[in-house]
Amino acid sequence: MPNLPKPPDTFMEFVTRFPDIGRAWEAARQAEKTGPLDEKACRLVKLAVAIGGRSEGAVHSAARKAVAAGVTAAEVEQVVALAASTIGFPRAVAAYTWVREVLGPAAAATQSGG
Repeated sequence: MPNLPKPPDTFMEFVTRFPDIGRAWEAARQAEKTGPLDEKACRLVKLAVAIGGRSEGAVHSAARKAVAAGVTAAEVEQVVALAASTIGFPRAVAAYTWVREVLGPAAAATQSGG
């Protein structure tokens, strides 16, 4: 498991306020480790699910964790592009905006050759 980015302060406040939910969440995260998919594939799947769910916060989190697991900017962007035919163009563009907030402008410059 890669070193994941520090969770947002609000997340930490929430699990401190509701420790039983925090423990249940951690148990669910541990259960995710079972199965044949490697960490990188799991992160790409979770990103796709977050995009399909149209959850900006989940897309930010999934993209951060994917990058920490070694997923490239091009791979993250391909997940967004693959989602377009399923979720529609406007929603895919919204998801693209969200992942760009995580990847930063440098990824766009590399992609366009500029």
